[in-house]
Amino acid sequence: MKKLIIPTLVVLFLGCDKEDAKTETNSEAVVEALTEYVIVNKVFQDIGNNNGDAVLSAESSTSSAKSNSVEKTAQDAEVTISPADFVTFPKTITVDFKTGVLGKDGITRKGKVTIVSTNWYREPGSVHTATFTDYYHNDYKVEGTHVVENVGENVDGDLEYDVVIQNGKITTKSGAVIEYQENSTRTWIAGSETPLYIWDDEYSWEGSQTGTSSSGLDYSLTTEESLHFVLLPRSIKSGILDVDIADIKDIKINYNNSTITILGKAYPFTK
Repeated sequence: MKKLIIPTLVVLFLGCDKEDAKTETNSEAVVEALTEYVIVNKVFQDIGNNNGDAVLSAESSTSSAKSNSVEKTAQDAEVTISPADFVTFPKTITVDFKTGVLGKDGITRKGKVTIVSTNWYREPGSVHTATFTDYYHNDYKVEGTHVVENVGENVDGDLEYDVVIQNGKITTKSGAVIEYQENSTRTWIAGSETPLYIWDDEYSWEGSQTGTSSSGLDYSLTTEESLHFVLLPRSIKSGILDVDIADIKDIKINYNNSTITILGKAYPFTK
């Protein structure tokens, strides 16, 4: 989601009294939960991009290509591969951002991501399991297990990946903890013909996410229409999300016409 959605939601929720919203949930806590969802979604979408990038970088390195031919999201990250050959699997790929690397996309990453891959990223049936060691996306500490499985091409010839996030946790600079789970399908709809250059990549996403905000509110979302993600500049071009937060069950975020619908009433937002 784009950051301008959140000011819009603040106005909408704080402008509704409890009777209008038909909820006893504190409006400020709802806005906080939506804000936190935006943060967590952005971080884990970025991790999906980075992990695919790391496996492609490892493949380039072990196939005698120059490792710096890969346009990584953070060019100065150190990537190590074990075993360091082209054919032996499973393979452990460690991406070390050390004390901090500023990427082309404006994000500073630090710490380590460890990926265990059963085959290369573009190979159907390959599974890539990522864990984190003191890993930060800007000021957000990331924990959990991120599993991506290549399930092959769809009818349009685009590669599809099933994504499962287990025990996802984001800790903010202030110490607030946000919990997160995901089951989704991520389809590589553009950029696969240039696997060593990630900035032209585009993905569609559909599935479900659940979590608990730092104030203890449970939230869930599902895709009514798949989201279209663009990597650079990072944006959502289209799609529709259905969102439930605590006892509010009628939130719909529509990227096709830039509207948020709450309890049947649509409001515009700026993407």
